[in-house]
Amino acid sequence: MDEVTSTKTSPSSNQEVPNDESPLWQYVTKVERPPGASVKSGGNTYFKCNYWSVVYMGSYSRVKAHLLKISNKGNKSCPKVTLSHRLEMQRMHDQVENDKLERERRSQISLPPPPPGRGPIPISPFRRQEGSYSTNPVDGKRRKVTVNSPLEIAFQNNARHDLDSRITTMFYASGLPFNFTRNPYYRSSYAYAATHSIPGYVPPGYNALRTTLLQKERAHVERLLKPIKDFWLENGVSIVSDRWSDPQRRPLINIMAVSDRGPVFIKAIDGSGEFKDKHYITGVLKDAIKEILHEKVVQVITDNASVMKSAGALIEGEYPKIFWTLYVVHTLNLALKNICAAKNTEKNEVTYDECSWITRMRLAMFNEFCPLKLLQVVDTRFTSVVVMLKRLKLIKRCLQATAISDQWASYREDDVGKAQKVKDMILSDLWWDKIDYILEFTAPIYDMLRVADTDRPCLHLVYKMWDSMIEKVKAAIYRHKGLEDDQYSSFWGVVYDILID
Repeated sequence: MDEVTSTKTSPSSNQEVPNDESPLWQYVTKVERPPGASVKSGGNTYFKCNYWSVVYMGSYSRVKAHLLKISNKGNKSCPKVTLSHRLEMQRMHDQVENDKLERERRSQISLPPPPPGRGPIPISPFRRQEGSYSTNPVDGKRRKVTVNSPLEIAFQNNARHDLDSRITTMFYASGLPFNFTRNPYYRSSYAYAATHSIPGYVPPGYNALRTTLLQKERAHVERLLKPIKDFWLENGVSIVSDRWSDPQRRPLINIMAVSDRGPVFIKAIDGSGEFKDKHYITGVLKDAIKEILHEKVVQVITDNASVMKSAGALIEGEYPKIFWTLYVVHTLNLALKNICAAKNTEKNEVTYDECSWITRMRLAMFNEFCPLKLLQVVDTRFTSVVVMLKRLKLIKRCLQATAISDQWASYREDDVGKAQKVKDMILSDLWWDKIDYILEFTAPIYDMLRVADTDRPCLHLVYKMWDSMIEKVKAAIYRHKGLEDDQYSSFWGVVYDILID
């Protein structure tokens, strides 16, 4: 029992202001943690009864149990609350509970009716009182049980239909993605409930999922990872770090440990408000090395941004036995971006001005001719230029059909010159030949990037694959230009310098 019998504890705030969901807080006072008491966890807090001056730790449920004399809740009932006060508290509590049930009843959606020929499932008055999805318009009466065939009784078709409807309603009401049904834990949880009779079972609530059950699951995962971590001292481990942004656009730095037994997530650091120079990155990596122990670490792998290169050099200087290695995938992606980067010339600006008006066109005409969509890949994605060109090539016929359709004339009213320029470009075989050429000589780079961007270990194959990739890129360029192997190509010289830099 979390009780501290002290009348000298000073409150940390005034008497709790009552609210609509927990009105009994006004009869206790929140106080600071007394010396020697246990640390608060979850939604618990320390409170002192205004009638008895005894300090307890707990949530609103213990406040309610203390004042209303509800037994088996972990604390004593208050002996100094008068009967009239307790009746007033009970009235306030019942009013809140009734309001909750009423709001729940109004917010619930009735289930779809059962298939034809199947009778409804009887719902007890207790389940209706608890806010079940009853379709009976008269809540006070119990529905009659329709006798089904022996086959339907054996397979419980009505119960299956009712459960499917409840799960479906949960998905739609919560906005859960349909892909969630492929989660093996989703299916195993319902399979376990179907094979085990647990009367009165209630699923975990909000506080349990974020406190005690979370701690229990973390401890379980740590036990599962222990054999992998014990293996690190024998064969070594690589620390992998990358930078990301979460949906709140916070800059995160992920730290993972990778070995032959698989990757293990270590931690994610919020870099908000930090100047992420080489010293800050070095400090983050050093903390990870100390946490894993430097005797186990073989190398640190990051992208090849300038700040990461400098941090890698500092790590190698402080730990002579630890090497810094850059991402193969990130290096290939940067090389591909440099190769496909458009020159900043006046001609590019003219082309943009001529084609930018397309973004204001309605999609109805394009959708009429093409079932696929144009892709707009963000720059942070790998091979964004190649992905967009591949999709452009895939919808080539659709774009041409759009340009030669009768509806195209209605969009020329905005600017006849721009519309004609775009039409000529879409119908030009030379323009499409240029796209084919770009896709042809970047295909070896794209293929190697896809091979390297997997969980399968391939570091021992990188050098051989890199040499083969360079040869294939050169062959594609020379074949397009009609050159022999011993002849010089200025474009190949630029591409080669980017690939070996």
